[in-house]
Amino acid sequence: MVRRIVLLVSAAALFAAPAGAQTEGEPPVVDAVAEPLPPADPPPAVVDPRQAAFEAWLTGPFRRQAIAAGVQPATLDRELGGLIFNPRVVSLDQAQPDRSATSQLTFARYLARQINDNRINGGRRRYSDLWATLSGIEARYGVPAEVLVGFWGLETSYGAVTGNFDLVRSLATLAFEGRRRELFSRELIAALKLLERGVINRGALVGSWAGATGQPQFLPSSYLAHGVDGDGDGRADIWNSSPDALASVAKFVTDRGWQAGQPWAQRVFVPPTMDRNRVRNLTPVGDCSGMNWRHSRWLSIADWKALGIQPLGASLPSDTTLATLIEPDGPGTGGYLTYGNYRAILRYNCTNFYALTVTLLADAIRAGADGAAAGAGAAGSLRR
Repeated sequence: MVRRIVLLVSAAALFAAPAGAQTEGEPPVVDAVAEPLPPADPPPAVVDPRQAAFEAWLTGPFRRQAIAAGVQPATLDRELGGLIFNPRVVSLDQAQPDRSATSQLTFARYLARQINDNRINGGRRRYSDLWATLSGIEARYGVPAEVLVGFWGLETSYGAVTGNFDLVRSLATLAFEGRRRELFSRELIAALKLLERGVINRGALVGSWAGATGQPQFLPSSYLAHGVDGDGDGRADIWNSSPDALASVAKFVTDRGWQAGQPWAQRVFVPPTMDRNRVRNLTPVGDCSGMNWRHSRWLSIADWKALGIQPLGASLPSDTTLATLIEPDGPGTGGYLTYGNYRAILRYNCTNFYALTVTLLADAIRAGADGAAAGAGAAGSLRR
């Protein structure tokens, strides 16, 4: 298995593009913004001028759409009756920079903001403490334990910061606001189905302002598609059960194309004289524009070697393995070869900054755990 080199992450970054969402370019870090849960019937200090139109949309077009999608009228009455428009959510959504602005954020700066010793050490502790669970999930899905912990750490600091926005209110507000109405209407319907099926109660269905919830920060539709039981109690509780959250992450990336035993990315030396135009990607990928962002075309490892690419750390995989090259901050600033499994990571959150950070966090967690086992002289260390 190809491993990579380490850097690391800061606490509690909740992204505006949760699992399954599509983004373009490299988005900024969006720190978790906590909001107290509203009372059952919150009396607003000032009625937002959009409230009447919001209520009309909920009881008219959205209600018809939700019923057609299988949501019961009683559920809509119970969960959406008296719902208050949330202008704070709209402000946060509109504050997201456009692609030209986000391009000013370098990967080096992103990592500096996202990676620290607390995140690394916390991941190593959880990797060790939950090894029996993690190894079982790895055996079931083929996703290495360190990668699972990497996702978990980057999304919610190992479940510590999951957000406390009322998810139904946030999703309804974002769907009504209209910038991404199709996405958020679909997610609001999925959230209502979670409540209708008794998966979780309304008071506990909280998360980021952008609609992500639980320890893996899944959108509600991602939970419906990929949520699984990891602790054997018969429920898929990604909010309170770390084994369930980790198993659900494993199922998500497996469903999105992860191949057991295959590499995902590694840091490499790129000769400064290499002609980047010779390897430029000319084939756009439609379902995740982040895959195109600064990636080369696919070449075999033999071809990359011929161009002077050399590994920094672990050796390169077999000469027939296909890889793309990404230099996230441009030529001369550090390069990475990415393999097939990297695409599954990108589909969790379609930005290279995020995907590379997950892999680097995973490597740091694994390196520390292996080092601790070696230092203790353990026979049969945490890794086989």
